[in-house]
Amino acid sequence: MSYVAGNYDVIVVGAGHAGVEAALAAARMGSNTLMITINLDMVAFMPCNPSIGGPAKGHVVREIDALGGEMGRNIDKTFIQMRMLNTGKGPAVHALRAQADKFLYQHTMKETMEKEPNLTMRQGMVEELIVEDGKCVGVVTKTGAAYRAKAVVLTTGTYLRGKVIMGELTYESGPNNQQPSVNLAKNLKDLGFELVRFKTGTPPRVHKDTIDFSKTEIQPGDENPKFFSYETESSDNEQLPCWLTYTSETTHEIINSNLHRAPMFSGIIEGTGPRYCPSIEDKIVRFADKPKHQIFLEPEGKNTSEYYVQGLSTSLPEDVQLEVLRSIPGLEKVEMMRTGYAIEYDAIVPTQLWPSLETKKLPGLFTAGQINGTSGYEEAAGQGIMAGINAARKVQGKEPVILDRSQGYIGVLIDDLVTKGTNEPYRLLTSRAEYRLLLRHDNADLRLTPIGYEIGLISEERYAKFLKKKALVEQEIERLSTTKVKPSDVNPIFEEIGSTPIQDGTNLLAILRRPEITYAHLEKISPSPLELNDEMKEQVEIQVKYAGYIEKQLVHVERLQKMEKKKIPEDIVYEDIQGLAIEARQKLSKIRPLSIGQASRISGVTPADISILLVYLEHYNRITAARG
Repeated sequence: MSYVAGNYDVIVVGAGHAGVEAALAAARMGSNTLMITINLDMVAFMPCNPSIGGPAKGHVVREIDALGGEMGRNIDKTFIQMRMLNTGKGPAVHALRAQADKFLYQHTMKETMEKEPNLTMRQGMVEELIVEDGKCVGVVTKTGAAYRAKAVVLTTGTYLRGKVIMGELTYESGPNNQQPSVNLAKNLKDLGFELVRFKTGTPPRVHKDTIDFSKTEIQPGDENPKFFSYETESSDNEQLPCWLTYTSETTHEIINSNLHRAPMFSGIIEGTGPRYCPSIEDKIVRFADKPKHQIFLEPEGKNTSEYYVQGLSTSLPEDVQLEVLRSIPGLEKVEMMRTGYAIEYDAIVPTQLWPSLETKKLPGLFTAGQINGTSGYEEAAGQGIMAGINAARKVQGKEPVILDRSQGYIGVLIDDLVTKGTNEPYRLLTSRAEYRLLLRHDNADLRLTPIGYEIGLISEERYAKFLKKKALVEQEIERLSTTKVKPSDVNPIFEEIGSTPIQDGTNLLAILRRPEITYAHLEKISPSPLELNDEMKEQVEIQVKYAGYIEKQLVHVERLQKMEKKKIPEDIVYEDIQGLAIEARQKLSKIRPLSIGQASRISGVTPADISILLVYLEHYNRITAARG
């Protein structure tokens, strides 16, 4: 028997990285929000790598922050190492990565949530959705508590029918020996949702005092670290180094001679694993010609001796794992504190979602995170904030916020999922974004802060600061274009750095366009009267140097937006459209794209199909207008 335990605007099920962003966004937008999770001690837990950021993922964290989310602020408070990656390459692929104090990250996020006025937190196992008149209107827990709401967001991570696999041993479990969620998966299936089985894994953890660091290479943090949140101005966090070592010939021999005991080769594992984060046994088999693989030893926090063995994700039996560890330079006498394992879980086929992350089958139900077939904390958090925003907007009777592919990596991520689907745990890569010169780490605020402000997640104070930064950058670029300099002003500096001298006067903008010239050089030639901080100077330099390329991408974006503006009515019957290929009809009927732009990205829909669809739409719109 169930009993009515409470009424809310939005209910968020799960408290991982998707859940916390969804719950905080909805609450901060004025929705009375309930977040319900199996274990309140696991809020924002990092079951895998204790790090945030990296290529594409770091961009997402900056975008979450620009929209008013929490992940960037939280990692800035709790990092134990900060490094900017790919600094030898162009700004489009610069990526910030932070090593987190795993426990502090969790506790700080939980504290933030507990202090949020519109947010209630409950511990409980959700087993069933309440459905009335074809809409999701609440959830029921194992104890019979029925919570009702106008919108529900599922962020169940890897808990749906979770099964841990280690060698020949398998048992039902969520990550880190938590309870799995079995009945909710069954309930989703009964409601007609198509589920898929995926797999992820984690490496062993080892004791710091049993590592011989003299046999490894130190990987320190940046001396002057940058931050994820646009609100963070400085930090006195003490940084801890990571360490690099490699697998050895012996490591490869041990793994090869134990492949018959490896679940992914013996047939025990059924779920599909992530291609871009393979287990060590998979790497040894797939890249048999490579004599060694990188292994990073990463501290899990300041107040623990546990080290995470990055690059050694495995589901081999426990005895083999220890043997493998001790074959690696620096780990010859290592003690294993936790065994690595694989975990299988159910995910929803994401083409069952609208771009708002609301399910097509059940209005009022949104899903975000690993339940949608993604891997990674950042991908989960990016979906989480969008699902929370759109759940709150549904309650408010407003249109959903949908980021397109030219606005953010979050837009790329969600569009890929709902338009193309995924047959393996999806990981965001910079190569997935066709407009990556526009979607840089440095300009996430310029792209998304106005949206965060408009929906109520960015404060007046922060928005005023943002507008000031934008104006100063524009004024400085204008100053550079109008400030003329003589050869005698610049040639001594050109000579110093080996740049070709000029014969005639020119403006500062033309000088900054030279690849070898930095904004710091301009400051020596003609210091700006404006008060510019380092972030603004970087923005000026990037915008000036890459102006030509940025312009080209903006032309492409304009074309894309024309396609996105051509909306497809929801009630179109694709079977009635003469000339469409059978595959196109099937795919369009299943995905139900909202625009011609989205339709053109569906696998199996050809340019010829799009032409036929455009002609049909013109005819359809004329008839509808005549009737109207």
